[in-house]
Amino acid sequence: MSLMTLKDLYIEQLRDLYHAETQLLDTLPRMAGAASNSRLKDAIMTHLDETRDHAQRLERIFGSLSVNPRGEVCHAMLGLMKEADALLEQPGDPDVKDAAVIACLQRIEHYEIAGYGTVKTFAKHLEYDDHVKELDHVLQQEGDADKKLTRVAEGGWMVTGINQEATR
Repeated sequence: MSLMTLKDLYIEQLRDLYHAETQLLDTLPRMAGAASNSRLKDAIMTHLDETRDHAQRLERIFGSLSVNPRGEVCHAMLGLMKEADALLEQPGDPDVKDAAVIACLQRIEHYEIAGYGTVKTFAKHLEYDDHVKELDHVLQQEGDADKKLTRVAEGGWMVTGINQEATR
C-alpha cells in the first residue's frame, strides 16, 4: 500500500490497530493466568471482552470503507508482547509478578491510546463522523482500562495495592 493520501494513512493505521487488537485476544488470557491477584485477573478479563468489542468496531469501520482489515503487522505490539512473555516466564514472587503484569499492560494501553487518538484525529479530518464515534468509544475504554490498572497497582481507600505488596 502506498501512502499518497490521508485516507491511505488512516487505513494503514487502522490495520495496525486491528492487528494489535487481535494479538491481544491471544495474549490477555495468558496474562490473566499469570496474575495472582483476583482484582488484576478481573481487570484483565474485563479488558479481554472490551478488546473483542474493539476488534468488532474496527471491522465495522473497515466494512464502511469496503476495505479488508488485514494487511498490516503491528511490530510495536509484537515487541510489547515479547517483553511481556519474557517477564511472565521468569520465576518470582507473585506480588512482584503482578506488578510486572501491570507494567506490561499499561505500556500496551498507552500504545493503544496513542494509536486510537491518532486515527480519531484522521477520521475527523476525513469527515468520517461515524468512525469518530466508534473510535472515541474505544479510546475511552482504553483510558479507563489504564486507570483501572493504576487503581489495582496503587490500591484504593483502605486497600493495599499490588505495588505496596511487592515492596514487602
